[in-house]
Amino acid sequence: MDIPTLSVAAMRRPGCRGRRRMPEGTPTYTPRLLAIDSRGSLGAVSASGSLYKETSFSDALSVPTWDGSIVRYVSEPNDKNEFLQSLEEEEDGTDNGSMKAVASYSENGTKDRARIECLENGVQYWTDYSKVQFHPLSLYEIQGLWKDITPFDNFGNGRGILTENSQAEVLSDRLRFFVEECDHIQGFQFLVDDSGGFASVAADFVESVADEYARTPILMYTARDPSSYTKLHDLRSSMTRALHDAISFVKISSFSGLTVPVGLPSLAKSQASRFLCINDSKPFHSSAVYASTFHTATLPFRMEASRPSDITEVGIGSLDMDMMIRTLSHQYRQQVVASLDAAVPAPPIAGVQNRGVLERSLHSLTPNVADNSTDTRGAEALVIQGAVHSGRGGQAFISEVRDSIFPEHEGHARRLPDCHLSVSQCPLPIPFPFPCIFGNFIGQNGEILPSPSAKPPGRGGLDVLSIPIATRLRSSKAILPFLENRLQNLQNWGIASGSPGGHLLETWGLQKADVEDLGESLSEMVLSFDDSLMDTSSDSD
Repeated sequence: MDIPTLSVAAMRRPGCRGRRRMPEGTPTYTPRLLAIDSRGSLGAVSASGSLYKETSFSDALSVPTWDGSIVRYVSEPNDKNEFLQSLEEEEDGTDNGSMKAVASYSENGTKDRARIECLENGVQYWTDYSKVQFHPLSLYEIQGLWKDITPFDNFGNGRGILTENSQAEVLSDRLRFFVEECDHIQGFQFLVDDSGGFASVAADFVESVADEYARTPILMYTARDPSSYTKLHDLRSSMTRALHDAISFVKISSFSGLTVPVGLPSLAKSQASRFLCINDSKPFHSSAVYASTFHTATLPFRMEASRPSDITEVGIGSLDMDMMIRTLSHQYRQQVVASLDAAVPAPPIAGVQNRGVLERSLHSLTPNVADNSTDTRGAEALVIQGAVHSGRGGQAFISEVRDSIFPEHEGHARRLPDCHLSVSQCPLPIPFPFPCIFGNFIGQNGEILPSPSAKPPGRGGLDVLSIPIATRLRSSKAILPFLENRLQNLQNWGIASGSPGGHLLETWGLQKADVEDLGESLSEMVLSFDDSLMDTSSDSD
C-alpha cells in the first residue's frame, strides 16, 4: 500500500510579503481562516495581523471623508506575555527566519520552562499561545460586541447582529477572498462556540454561506468548554439554557452537511483523559486536546491520494470533505449528526491475538452519548496517526493497522457497513508551547509506559516530542440521548400548549410556527436513527 503524503496547502496559503521584522520577499504561510469574535477577544494581537504595516488611528482620521464631530474611544492595549515577547525577540535577533531561533530554544531549557509556566498560569486569550501569522483578512471583531461586557449568553443575544453596519457583507467579502484563491475548494469547516450568542451569529453566517456556495459541503463542529455547563439554580435560567441548546443546535445543523457536537462537562474526569492531567478551569488544557483531535480527524482531507478511494466496501486512505460527509450521513438514513471519539495517546497495535485494543481505547468527546452503544447500521471514519507496533516496536506499517481494524480471518466480520480508515505513519508532533497535560505513564514519544516514570505528571512539549493518536467520527445510535434531550426540552418548554418558554422564544424572533418547524426537524433527526422505523419503511417498499 502506498504511503500517503500530506498537503500543507490544503490548510495554509503561501505568500511572499515582508513582515514587520523580516525582509521583503520572505515566504509566509498563513491559515485559510476566517475567525469571528467579539471586540477585545484577541488580547495583545492586532486584528490586522502582523504581516503588513498597520494603519494607525490617526492615519485613518486623516482621510477627508467626514467633516462632522468625532468621538474617540480608546482602551489600553494588552501587554504581551513572556511567550509572545520571546517570539518577537526571535524575529529581531535572527536574520534567516525562525529556524535558528527554534534551535536556540532547545539549548536553553530553563527559559523554555519559564515560558511554559507563564502560559500554564496566565492564559487569558487564545492568541496568548499562538505562533501563527495571520492574514489581515482572517481576524474579525464584531462591531458593538465587547468581550465580557455585552450580554451574550443565549441565542437571542446574537440575533441579527451581523446585519448591523453591513457586517454580513464584510464577512462575505473576506470569505470570498479565500475561496477565490483555491483551485478546488473541498468545503467549509466551521468551529463554533454554540454555548451563547455566537450560536445565532453562526446560524446567520452559515446560512449565507450555504446560499452562496450551494454545492460546497459544510462540516460543522459545535464546541463548548467545561465552564458552559455551570449548574443553574433557578427555573428560568434552566429553561433559557434548555431552549438555547435545542434552538441553537437545530438552527446551525440545518445548514450543515454534517454536525459534530464536541465538549464534555468535565474533560478531566472523562475516560478520554485517562493518561492526561487536565485542569477543567484552564481552556489552555482542554483546547489542546480538542485541537489535536480535530487535526487528526481532518487528516484525510490533507492526504494526497495516489488512487481513488473505494468506500463502497472497505475504504482505505484519503477522503475529501464531501466523501467524508457522504460516508457518515449513510445512504439509508441520511443522518446529519455524528459524535467524535478519540484516544490521546493511542495504544500500540497489538497483533492478531489482541485485535480490537485500539478501538476499545476510543472514548467520546461528544457530551450525552450512549456508552457501549452498538449499531449495525452506523457509519464511521477512523483516522490513526503514528501507530506503534507493540510486538517489534517502532512505527506500525499501514498494512498492520489496516489488518487490526479490518480482520480478514474467517469469523471476524466488520460490524458496520460504512467504515473508512485513514492511516498516517507520522505521529502527532507535540510542539513548544504545548500545555503540560501528559501524565507520568506517557514516554517521550507518546508510548504508554508499563509503570510511571520518575518525572512528575503534567509534562508538555519539552518532555513529550510526539504521540500516536486515533480519532473516530461516528454516526450511530450513540448520539440519540443528545438529540432526544434537546427534542424533549423544546417540546416541554416551547411547543406544548401553555409552555412557559413561548414568550422568551418570541423575543428571540421565533413565532409558534417557527418553533414547531424546528421541533419537526429535531424529530426527523431522532427518527433517522430508529431501526424499527427503517425496517418498516423497507418492508413497505
